Amino acid sequence: MASLLRISPLLALGLAAANVAVPRQAAAHAIESSLHYLNGSLELSSSFSSGEPAKDAVVRLLKADGSPGQELGRMGEDGRLALTLPPDLRNGRVDLQVDGGPGHRDYLELPVRNGQVQLDQVSEQPHGHQALFQWAGITALLGSAGLVVSVRRSRRSS
Repeated sequence: MASLLRISPLLALGLAAANVAVPRQAAAHAIESSLHYLNGSLELSSSFSSGEPAKDAVVRLLKADGSPGQELGRMGEDGRLALTLPPDLRNGRVDLQVDGGPGHRDYLELPVRNGQVQLDQVSEQPHGHQALFQWAGITALLGSAGLVVSVRRSRRSS
């Protein structure tokens, strides 16, 4: 039992490191978005999971490397924005970010055909950096568990 108490701080440190490495959005602040065509205009609606509109959130296109691109506007008080996509975009894919501040973002992948967003094919995408941090956190957690096991084995041999 004494060796378990000596190992516990190491395990706690590993778990704390993994917890910091894996970003989490508070449930009340996650942004949920939807797209609709109303009278021929594309409308984006975004709200926090609490139901509160994501007012003043910046909506922008993302460049191919994931960095911020052209700003399309800000959400109104009701969490809505009429979107106008660049006129040169006829076919392809557009990555869209709804930015309500740090930790309060939504990412949408919009497939476009003949200048129209294919609403039935829109998908929410975890942003690349978030996925990287999640993998780093999982790796840290597994690494700390392996360290605890190897420390226990070496102490038993002594």
